[in-house]
Amino acid sequence: MKKLTFIFLLLLLSASAFSQSVSVTRLRCEYRANPVGVQTAKPVFSWQLGSTTRNTLQKAYRILIADSPAALSQQGGNVWDSGKVMVETSIQVSYGGKALESAKVYYWKIKVWDNHGAESPWSEVASWQMGLLTRADWKGAAWIGFDRLPDSLVDGLPTDGKKDVVQGGNVLPLLRKSFRVTKPVRQVTLFIAGLGQFDAHLNGQKIGDHFLDPGWTKYDKQAQYVAFDLTGRVKLGENALGVMLGNGFYYVPPVKDRFRKLKVMFGYPKLICQLLINYADGSAYTILSDDSWKTAPSPITFSSIYGGENYNATLEQSGWDSPAFEDATWRTAMVVDGPPRLGAQTQEPIKVFDTFSAVSKKRLDSGDWVYDLGQNASGIIRLTVQGKRGDTIRVYPAELLKADGAVNQKASGSPYYFEYILKGNVPETWQPRFTYYGFRYLQLKGGVPKGEQNPRNRPELSELVGLHTRNAAASAGTFTCSNELFNRANTLIDWGVKSNMASVFTDCPHREKLGWLEELHLMGSSVRYQYDIASLLKKEIQDMKDSQLPDGLIPEIAPEYVKFDYGNGIFRDSPEWGSSAIIVPWYLYQWYGEKAELADSYPMMQRYLTYLGTKASNHILAQGLGDWYDLGPKPPGVSQQTPMGVTGTAIYYYDLTIMAQIARMLNKPADADRYSELAKQVRIAFNQSFFNRETKQYATNSQTANAMALYMNLVDEPFREAVVGNIVQDIRRRNNSLTAGDIGYRYLLRALEAAGRSDVIFDMNSRADVPGYGYQLAQGATALTESWQALPTVSNNHFMLGHLMEWLYAGLAGIKQEETSVAFRNSVIYPQPVGDVTHTKATYNSPYGLITSEWTKTGTNFDLTVQIPPNTTSTIYLPAISAGQITESNAPIANSKAVRLAGFDKDRARIIVGSGTYRFRVKG
Repeated sequence: MKKLTFIFLLLLLSASAFSQSVSVTRLRCEYRANPVGVQTAKPVFSWQLGSTTRNTLQKAYRILIADSPAALSQQGGNVWDSGKVMVETSIQVSYGGKALESAKVYYWKIKVWDNHGAESPWSEVASWQMGLLTRADWKGAAWIGFDRLPDSLVDGLPTDGKKDVVQGGNVLPLLRKSFRVTKPVRQVTLFIAGLGQFDAHLNGQKIGDHFLDPGWTKYDKQAQYVAFDLTGRVKLGENALGVMLGNGFYYVPPVKDRFRKLKVMFGYPKLICQLLINYADGSAYTILSDDSWKTAPSPITFSSIYGGENYNATLEQSGWDSPAFEDATWRTAMVVDGPPRLGAQTQEPIKVFDTFSAVSKKRLDSGDWVYDLGQNASGIIRLTVQGKRGDTIRVYPAELLKADGAVNQKASGSPYYFEYILKGNVPETWQPRFTYYGFRYLQLKGGVPKGEQNPRNRPELSELVGLHTRNAAASAGTFTCSNELFNRANTLIDWGVKSNMASVFTDCPHREKLGWLEELHLMGSSVRYQYDIASLLKKEIQDMKDSQLPDGLIPEIAPEYVKFDYGNGIFRDSPEWGSSAIIVPWYLYQWYGEKAELADSYPMMQRYLTYLGTKASNHILAQGLGDWYDLGPKPPGVSQQTPMGVTGTAIYYYDLTIMAQIARMLNKPADADRYSELAKQVRIAFNQSFFNRETKQYATNSQTANAMALYMNLVDEPFREAVVGNIVQDIRRRNNSLTAGDIGYRYLLRALEAAGRSDVIFDMNSRADVPGYGYQLAQGATALTESWQALPTVSNNHFMLGHLMEWLYAGLAGIKQEETSVAFRNSVIYPQPVGDVTHTKATYNSPYGLITSEWTKTGTNFDLTVQIPPNTTSTIYLPAISAGQITESNAPIANSKAVRLAGFDKDRARIIVGSGTYRFRVKG
């Protein structure tokens, strides 16, 4: 009897273990974990499955949502119980319960059922807090500031080159409000927008770890607010909320002795906020920004997004952000106007990441010291100094050095510097709050590194470091291979990405910091392999909507802070740039399943295509910049190798084909037919204008012209092989070097990879003797440079031209998705071993989970290990011509029930698998 009982218990345990072989992890609401300040009335949810069983698919899910953890723990949801929903969807699941309330916290959990009959346990409980959905939810909070900019000086869209109006610096204010908490607290939330940027404090401590909040927007249309959970930070009795304000892009101060790229002036710094205190007894108390707040000038005496920052520590008012501070001498805050619309900051914030200490220091003849931090990156400094009261330290950051060893800001915006005036006699630590720059070198003026000779008794610095700042988008992928030049090139590109990933994707982290739009679609795939940028892309799309002109034009930068008239408008109206308004929402859908944004963006897309139609001459678009920064006989700039009209018209055709697909998805068949017909006409016009049927060349036979025609499917099928041949011939006759620029190089790589010519890509990029990535590294670059030649006369930390990263993941490692797949639900593993590369490993954390491709070539054998996440399938292409060559987990492939050989394509075996880890070997 005891034996039977033991067997029964063992069976129960086995059944229980099997029923829990699937689990639910990585719960996300609106792409974020436990977000605060959700702005949408119907949030979307996603999750990932965990399973040790191969070929696992979700068959059903159940979501429970409640307004308290206690209500959720009762296996029900007093806000929403989805019931058992029989679908495989595990991303972009829309909320379907009763209306959600502004500022309220909700708790949720989920369980799933899989195709093996297993039922998961309930997930860990996740939460989100709603933002303020309407202006009424702000409960009368007002914009307040120290002063008001006269209306005659407000200029939200200055014209480039317009004569500057130089005036005194503006006041960077402190604002404070004391309040009293009278009983136990359940929940405290701060909703705050400070323009241009804010730094908020509660009871003497900084709130959060963000930098440059809130995100930059088109301020005459909207501003972002940021929500902070302060539960546990307030105390019974007296409390104080303090805020420092900086200028950011809201106000670029006009002064003579600092760099000022743009002249944008929306107004002086201001803030609006609501501190919501929910007491344990169910009552609530709000502190609003109004004229009961007090304000005074801060110790920041100058701050400019373009010129740097000055801080005078002798002006500090100790404890200004604490409850006991006496503010009787402070003035009453002024109620002022602000942007018409407020929306939550839903993209990840900017934060401080890496810290770089000097790898070397050098004293100049002037007595200044130059620190080499070893890495060119976006960021600020942090210094620790001791000296006399009133001593002044200046630090000049730069990417490059002059011949005499001093810093060189000529190509990155000059003069830019950080200045600190000491309060004296004690060690003082400081870092700027409201500006940043791109730099590798720091020139110290007025101080001496501690331990060095100091005959003039200057202030001594025990620390001077660089702090790298960037958008806090989570890492999504990793790449490494046996070719060290490719690894270094990937790192080079990554620093260009990280240094230009702020609240918009900028061109450079110094002289402009503007959101040039071509980068969003051309570099988008490279960045998505490396970082999770869904929420940032949604924000960028909103910037395009807010920047669109009444005639439909999408300007080349968004937010548009300047009207570039230089060059007869070529820097404002280039289809290759503005088309991000169509391409980026489409890529967002393809990579993350974001269908709702397609519907929201559809009017913007339609208006832009209508505008392009008015600019086309016989369906050819010839305005703009063309293949910007291609390699030609002249210094880089406007397209040299490819005539105007080729790239603009190719993008126009691409836009139309995308719009036809979107229209069909949105059930707009008439629109779809209209865009498809117009696309046909553009295709005919393109080929009539640019294709030579005898030579099979497009336009000047440039790499860009031929590659874009191939990628956009403008080439008739009988001619595709010949056009590819022309590309290869051009590259070979140039000794395997490139000419394509900002617009064309991505398509050159895409066309070659699609044609199975990754060998040519390898030959172009595995060298350092011609302009390209290896050449930049050989010139000493540590971040991607603006020009292929790493010219010292232009930016040496730039976002464009990093398209090789996409090939490293998609081509060399082979991670991509089926053409009709969304969010990598149906991935493709198609590694392309080339050249001397013997090993490659890449990972990509897709919306469904981690995808891994790792291959090794040893003699005639090819080993491939792949990991496919649950709830997805994959098609794997192995270099084999017969089934007998292939084993999986050391067994013949025919013996594996989890693997299906679907046939052969040329020299590849096509294998279908579900989730799991697979170890293939192909014997040569």
